[in-house]
Order: sequence, then C-alpha cells, then structure tokens
Amino acid sequence: MAELDTLDIIVLAAILLGTVAYFTKGKLWGVAKDPYASSLAAANGAKAGKTRNILEKMEESGKNCIIFYGSQTGTAEDYASRLAKEGKSRYGLETMVADLEDYDYDNLDAIPEDKVVMFVLATYGEGEPTDNAVDFYEFINGDSPQFTLDNEPALGNLNYVAFGLGNNTYEHYNIMVRNVDKALQKLGAHRIGEAGEGDDGAGTMEEDFLAWKDPMWKALAEKMGLEEREAVYEPVFGIVERDTLTAESPEVYLGEPNKTHLDGTPKGPFNAHNPYIAPIAESYELFNVKDRNCLHMEVDISASNLSYQTGDHLAVWPTNPGEEVDRFLNILGLTEKRKNVISVKALEPTAKVPFPTPTTFDAIVRYHMEICAPVSRQFLATLAPFAPDEASKAEMTKLGGDKDYFHDKINVHHLNIGRVLEIVGKGKKWSNVPFSAFIEGITKLQPRYYSISSSSLEQPKKISITAVVEEQRLPGRDDPFRGVSTNYLLALKQKQNGDPNPSPYGLTYEITGPRNKYDGIHVPVHVRHSNFKLPSDPLKPVIMIGPGTGVAPFRGFVRERRKMVENGQSVGKTILFFGCRKSTEDFLYAKEWEEAKQVMGDSFEIVTAFSRESGKKVYVQHRLKERSKEINELLEKKAYFYVCGDAANMAREVNNVLSQIISEERGVPEAKAEDIVKNMRASNQYQEDVWS
Repeated sequence: MAELDTLDIIVLAAILLGTVAYFTKGKLWGVAKDPYASSLAAANGAKAGKTRNILEKMEESGKNCIIFYGSQTGTAEDYASRLAKEGKSRYGLETMVADLEDYDYDNLDAIPEDKVVMFVLATYGEGEPTDNAVDFYEFINGDSPQFTLDNEPALGNLNYVAFGLGNNTYEHYNIMVRNVDKALQKLGAHRIGEAGEGDDGAGTMEEDFLAWKDPMWKALAEKMGLEEREAVYEPVFGIVERDTLTAESPEVYLGEPNKTHLDGTPKGPFNAHNPYIAPIAESYELFNVKDRNCLHMEVDISASNLSYQTGDHLAVWPTNPGEEVDRFLNILGLTEKRKNVISVKALEPTAKVPFPTPTTFDAIVRYHMEICAPVSRQFLATLAPFAPDEASKAEMTKLGGDKDYFHDKINVHHLNIGRVLEIVGKGKKWSNVPFSAFIEGITKLQPRYYSISSSSLEQPKKISITAVVEEQRLPGRDDPFRGVSTNYLLALKQKQNGDPNPSPYGLTYEITGPRNKYDGIHVPVHVRHSNFKLPSDPLKPVIMIGPGTGVAPFRGFVRERRKMVENGQSVGKTILFFGCRKSTEDFLYAKEWEEAKQVMGDSFEIVTAFSRESGKKVYVQHRLKERSKEINELLEKKAYFYVCGDAANMAREVNNVLSQIISEERGVPEAKAEDIVKNMRASNQYQEDVWS
C-alpha cells in the first residue's frame, strides 16, 4: 500500500472536516437563534455579561429614573413596575425597574441630580429585608458605607423616592423603608415627597399605595420640572404569533420555568428561580370533619442538592385551577387560540419578560399569572379604554377612580380580573385589550411558603408541611374564595390516595405538569432559610405557642428534641401550647404528642385549648396565663419563647399576656415588663413565625 505524503493528508483532512461540517450544520453549529426567545429561558436566570454598575446601565439605556424593588412575594415588584409605567406615560420619564440584587450600590453617589432613584421595599418577617435586598440593606446601614467619590455629604447629589410594604401586626412595622430612609438622609440624600407606607395587616396596602403616589408625582414633577400629559397605554412587551410552531414543538415552553426543565434535565442549585420537581412521598388528611381539610404532605429531596434545617420554609410553586384559566381565556376571546404559540419580546432594553418563550396563551395564564388574586383598582382604570362598549368603559372608569365604589363592588368580594371583566362587560368579550397589558398588569404567579413541620435531624432527605386548605366565605359572593396553592395540594393528595381525576370543590388542576413532567405525583418546590430556630444549646427550655397549623414548625422542634433523646442526649423542658376547635375534629398530630411524651418523659408537655368544647371559648393565651408562675420561672432560666400562627389576634394577645405574666410574677410595672419582652425579641429569645 502506497504511503500518503503530507499534502495528501492535509487534503483528506480538509475533505473530512468539510463533510462533517455540512452534515452537522444547524445541529452542532450554525444554529439559527430564535430572535423572539426570552432571556428568561436560561436556567436560573443566568446574568453573564450584565453590568452591575447602575449608572453605566442608566446611561447606556438613556434612563433618568430607576425603581429598585425589594420583594418577597411579588407585590413590591408589581408596584415598582406600575410606578415605571406611570412615570413614563404621565410624565415622560425614561424609567427602568431593577432588582436590588442585580446591582452594586457603591456608585449611588455618582448618580447626577437630574436623575431620580425610587425604592419600593417590603419588610419580611420580623423586621428582616427580603431575600433580594439583604446586601443593599446591610450596605446602606453599615457604619461607613464606601462610595466611589469623595462627596461631602456622600449622597448629597442623590434624589430619591421611597415606599414601604409592611404589616402592622408585626412589631417591626415597615422597618425596612424606615431604616433605609433614615440611612439615606443621614448620608445627605434628598427625599422627594413623603416616605409612603402600605399596611397589609389592615388590608389597605393598595389604597395606601394609591394615596401616596399622587402627591409624590406632584412633588417629583415640581422638583424635576416635569409636565404631566394624558396617560396613554404604551406596551412594554410585544406579542409575536409563531405560526410555524405548535404546542408540540420541542422548543415551546408549556409551563417549564427555564431551559433545563424544558430539555428534561433540570439542574441545581434549586432556588426561587429554579424549582426542584419533588416526588411526594406521602400525603394524608389531618382533620376528622367533612367540611374542612388540613393536609400533611412529605416531599422527597434525596435526588436533589436541596437541604434544610428544622424551622425553615418550603416554597410550593402552584398552578392555577382550570376553571379560572378557562374563564380568563374565554372573556378575552382567546379560548380558540389557547394553544397558539407566541413569543413575548421586551420593547425596551431594560424590561424583562417574566417567563420563558416561545410559549402558549394557556401556559402563560396557567403557570405564570396570578389570575386568581383580587384585582387592583389602578389596573381597572388602565383597561377602561379597551372596554367592549361605552357602558362597560364608564363602569371601569368609575371603579378605577372611586375607591369607595371599588371597595363595595369589587374589593369586599375578592373578585379576580376574569370575574370583574365578566360582570362589568355582562359576558361580552374583552378582545380589544392588548395581551401585553395583562402581562404587565397582573403579578407573576408566586411560590407559597409553608413552615416545615419535620426535623432535619430525624429525616434530612424528606420535608413535611402542614397546610389547612384555604376557603373564605364572603358576603355577596355565591362561591367561597379558595386558596390557589392549598387546593392544588389537596388535588395532589387526592390523586396520590387513589382518585384518578381529583377535583376538590369542583376545581381541577394540571397536576401532571407541562408535558406530564410532574406525573407520578410531583410538586415543584424550593427551600427558604428561616431564622426561626431552636436554641443551639439543647438544654435550654423552650415554650412554644402554636394553635392550628401554627403547630407546624413545633412538630419539627419536638421531633428534633425527641430524636436527640433517642440518641442519648439530654434536652431542656419543652412545653407546647396547642389550640383548636375540638379534640375530636382538628387536634393535629394528637397521637404523635403521646409518643413524644413516652420518649421524652417529663421534659415534654403539651397544654391544649379546645375553643368549642365548652360554653366558654378557651384559647392558647388563656392557658398560658394559667401557667404564669412556671412560665416566668422558665424565662428566668433563659427559656426561648416561640409563637407561630395568626399575627393579627393570637400573636398580639400572646405578647400582651406574656407582658402581664412578667409584670405580675416579678412585681414590676407593665411598662417595664413590655421593655423586657422587647429585649427578649431583640436578643432572639422571643421569636415569631406569623402571618396575617
């Protein structure tokens, strides 16, 4: 066989490479990029190549107003988006919305005086910053924040606006916006208008926001020389119909949160941007009564990189019920187009499409929009120009402009957007509304957080939650207002326990998920860290107050200490105050407490309050008061005191009773006792995990 010389080898190699290139074009290289694909398609919202310099971003995109948000449940982000739209449409501001965790803050001192920075900040839990605002909060409240220039004062050039979202049932009401406002002013920044505060505890958050923003805009217009103009809807997103794609096309998102889920290879880290599709290991009913449900559910995280600590929270990513999805698509005239494929494209450089595309109308509404949430008054005013007739337009304008009328007709009934459009338009289709208006005006469907009711010491790879199925009967409304997530979980529980077609209370869910990826009874989840923890010293006494599902984290605490005892450790006194209606109906985990007592002996005690078993209603705070002497003695031994459950009534009453116990048992004035309780909170000896 003749030998090949060097030239022959080069020519053959070139031919081989050319052949490979020809047959792999469009597969391994030269792949045409989808011009309409959303940036959110990348797993975990990858941010490679994005600048963290806020001034650079504002200058390159021609912006003069940036709205930062610190948001845990999406409301602050929604308000930030609404301020951005209103600033542009009413005053011609070039606005952009920014997640606080996406940028650095050391050049806030370099932002010129002709620009304005807005802060929309939620307070989370017991006076904590939201997850995405932690770094900013620590920076701005530091002893001496380091900025890029040598200005004196450091932020003397900065004009800012501030609005906070809080809950007056918590001790540290709106502490985030108050502390940030104080820090900014200390650094020499100039606030425009008042620092607004919305109160979720009083149910006035929306009206507080609306009442704050109008005088704020007036003050801002005066400061920056802005002229108000007639607000006209300008879309932030463009909708492009993708006629060449179908719902069966592999590149079309049918509810998958990102590209790795679409490809069927989801990867960690699993977090608030990227859920783990967890198998449900076990689920069962805890109540022994026909008209109410409470679920115990355990998810298996053994195949993920997720971990948790006792006292953390599990986030559940729900889907909307089919009935409300159908109602929404029908009233917009989109029923026949529900499976049509569309792409959503940002029409300006700083806007972010809130879900991956290409996708379908059905997937957007089912998996990404809070269509079941009560509608906002401001949004109704936005939709008025697109009403199907003059009568509907007039009604929407009145609802949007008259807060008392809106309250009586819409708010007290907790009506969602689909129901409002049905009622106002008397069944006529609202097909004139640009779909982009709904993407912009309806909050993104948020995960729901549940206190973990298992112990990581006992079962590190299984997480349990305890959830009462939400149902609220309201005057003037035919059907009850039902919680999205808990009814979704109820359907999953029914499916796991043998019902092939679960429809709790007439509601149906796509419980097998997009492309059946949740089949086999799975639920999308992630874990959120909590500071609600047992003392590091297991010999410390603990006093736990947890009526109803408020007992969830305390089940985890008790099981943790029970496991310690089984492992040969000693534990301090562990007292649980639990309350419910009747011992025969809703006494959660009754058998488990008996078993814990057998293992832990005198170190564990449960004190019960059954509110409907006698003529006089007895609650946990009453039982607490009955044990005044012992409670005070334990507190003097530095016992940790925990409360979980309803913030508005129970938690406040427990706080008051504790002050009374300390005052009476120690012989000190009530004012002094209240200071002692405040100091307990400040030192984490008194901890709360409460909700409104």
